[in-house]
Formats: sequence, C-alpha cells, structure tokens
Amino acid sequence: MTQDTPVRYELAESIATITLDDGKANVMSETMSRAILAALDRAERDGAVVVLTGRARIFSGGYDLTLFKRPVEEIARTLRAGGEVVERMFGFPLPIVAACPGHAVAQGAFVLLAADVRIGTAGAFKLGLNEVAIGLTIPHYGVEIARARLTPSWFNHATLTGTLYTPDEAFNAGFLDRVVAPEALLASAREEAARLTKLDMNAHRATKQRVRGSALSAIHEGIRSEYPAS
Repeated sequence: MTQDTPVRYELAESIATITLDDGKANVMSETMSRAILAALDRAERDGAVVVLTGRARIFSGGYDLTLFKRPVEEIARTLRAGGEVVERMFGFPLPIVAACPGHAVAQGAFVLLAADVRIGTAGAFKLGLNEVAIGLTIPHYGVEIARARLTPSWFNHATLTGTLYTPDEAFNAGFLDRVVAPEALLASAREEAARLTKLDMNAHRATKQRVRGSALSAIHEGIRSEYPAS
C-alpha cells in the first residue's frame, strides 16, 4: 500500500478485513478517511461483517498535527471526513470488530470507539484522547462517541485530562472490550466476526438504530454544525 491507497480490503467467508496501513502512523488524513468510507461501502454491498485493523503495533495515531497549520478549508474538510468515518461506523448496518494491534490515539481512538467490538493487544501501547494535552479541543463528534462508549466514571477523565492509557487501563475505561496476546489478535477478531455472521442482520440493524439513535443524531449534528459542507 502507498499513501494514496492506505487501505486494503479482503473478503472471505462473509468477513471483510479492512487493514489500515499508510506505512507510518496510520494518520487520519482526508485520503485515509475517504478510503475507509469506501471500504465500508464495499463491505455493506458484500453483506459482510467487518474486521478493522491496522499495521504492526499501531491502529492509528490520529490526525497529523501539521494539518492544523494548513488552510482552514483543508482542516475543516479533513475533520469532517474523520467525523463521517465515526458516524458511518457507529451506525453501520452490519457488525464491526476492531482489532487494535497497538497505539490508538485521538482520532484513532474515536474510530476504535465506533466499532461494535473492540479487541486490543497487550504490550507497551498507549490508547486515549490526548487533545487537551496538545492544545486541541475535542470535536463534538468525538465527545459524543466517547460519551456513548466509555464507562461513565472514566468519560470525564479520558476527555479532560489528556491521559493516554495502557491496554489494561483502556479496557477498564471502555476503549476496549478485551485484551489478548499480540499473536492472538487477528484470530480472536476473526473468531468474533465469524460468531457475529450468525446474527439476524435485520434485527441487528434495527436494534442498533434504537440503541444508538440519540448518539448518532448528536454526532451527525455535531459534524454538520462544526464542519458545514462547502
């Protein structure tokens, strides 16, 4: 893969594996976000449960901080695309399993939170929302996905202190549902995805909308108001 094609799509046995790999930190550029959205559209057409993963030792480092020195229009376009990834994943009509092979920071953590099942790997990795530590305000869509997925007792700590957590701490906070050994990550994710292929997908989709409808509305409104389409 290259920077122009940072996402790989593989379909097998009704499971679509979407791998993020820009060769570096899997930054959430507009190109990366649009590629994820296109891969999700393909998975929906294929009727496939999704496994979303990253390259060795990293799920995503979030936005490239040099983005925020670029023209305002480019910043808004990139953040809007990132918000659309979170919204699309959180309301996706088929299950999504995230296999997090390492670090997941800021926008990378928002994408992780948007998956239905989040499996991480043990190791010297950091996960969390460090925006306030680096001079950024968390976007509205990020606040809402964090509010929806983090445990209530950790939500304020995670969003307001800029703390990056170990995988075990991230499990306690609600970023992850399970932590496994690195060598077991993809097998665990695919096993979970295979289990989810047995669901009644009409019931899954309808229930997801009932469970997440309010949060999805807040995410959508946050994106629309903060980053209006040009």
